[in-house]
Amino acid sequence: MVAISKLAGAAAFFAGLSAAHPGESHSEHHMKREIVARDNAAALGARSLGGCSNSAASQALHARSLKRRADAVKNLRQKRGIKAPARKDKRTLEDLQNWETVNHNMTGTYDYDMFTSLDEVFSANTSCILAPYITDGPYYVVGEYMRSNVKEAEFCDGIDVFLEVQYIDVNTCNPIPSVAVDIWNCNATGTYSGVESGQAGLDTTFLRGIQLTDHDGVATFETIFPGHYEGRAVHTHLLAHTNASVQSNGTISVWSAPVAHIGQLFWPDDLREEIEATEPYTSNIQSLTTNDEDMWSILAADESFDPIPQYIYLGDSIEDGLFAWIQIGINASADYTDDDYYSIAAYLDAEGGHAESGGMGGGVGGGNGTAPSGMPSGMPSGSVSGGIPSSTAS
Repeated sequence: MVAISKLAGAAAFFAGLSAAHPGESHSEHHMKREIVARDNAAALGARSLGGCSNSAASQALHARSLKRRADAVKNLRQKRGIKAPARKDKRTLEDLQNWETVNHNMTGTYDYDMFTSLDEVFSANTSCILAPYITDGPYYVVGEYMRSNVKEAEFCDGIDVFLEVQYIDVNTCNPIPSVAVDIWNCNATGTYSGVESGQAGLDTTFLRGIQLTDHDGVATFETIFPGHYEGRAVHTHLLAHTNASVQSNGTISVWSAPVAHIGQLFWPDDLREEIEATEPYTSNIQSLTTNDEDMWSILAADESFDPIPQYIYLGDSIEDGLFAWIQIGINASADYTDDDYYSIAAYLDAEGGHAESGGMGGGVGGGNGTAPSGMPSGMPSGSVSGGIPSSTAS
């Protein structure tokens, strides 16, 4: 029933695909097969997780995760000098819509005391994924800086988001260490760094970075809430390589590491509306696409997994920022390097950025997904030089 409802929902997008999403070409039958295959894989993943979730190791991991998230919020509030209580409003938010009705906003239960279970606030939601469930988009860049803080001095104004991503093996419920997690998203006015095609330029690196997961399968990033651009709902990109290693020059080698996960995180529309009422989001003049209107969000929500992170307001104002977290279940032995949805748009080395016109990986050069049409607002007038920016390397 889930797959049938998804196919019906997807049909509306296929008819006007070319006109609504310039530069992109997808087979209707291929996308339908992907939806069905993904739904089946997600169901199997959920079943596997259910079989091992009550093990002692899994329960211990769960307890550590709760404490880590609670401590992270406490430390962030202290570091930012936030004394006001976190906001107490809760969101009263068919697949994606069903997940939007789930209360991802945990702010209302943040003011816990010694008698309140941290499980009520910081419990994980798991996206069960055994295969790439969505395109990596046309903007994946290999060789990004190894850093947790991906904000830079320019083009990064916006609402801060402190994001924790945790990878779990669906077959064992164990965390997966040494996963190289790439994160990237556009800035508040819809501009990506690091690529060509009317973007900010190949030598720019803002809002991009990579981290290795720790022994609990966790990578953390400091970024901003992404803006919107024409044809796509607001989203944050993730791409994971397993068995990655740190080279002698301090960079992470992913060229030969298996691709275990390709995904995008979506954000609730009511949260986006609140954030986009602030500067510099209000100066974004590109056309808005909601979650329900997005061509890819329909591939990213299913009764077995949830593409929307849990989050909490750090203070009583959205300007204080958000702490968000998501737990993602994957098959740690899988490799989707040759998948159609994996594509490299550019790579960064000591000499700067370089376009990858050959389309390394399974995808076509430039990647799948939708590129913003025209010249986005917020585009830098120049480009930054290569090398890790001293103000952002962390």
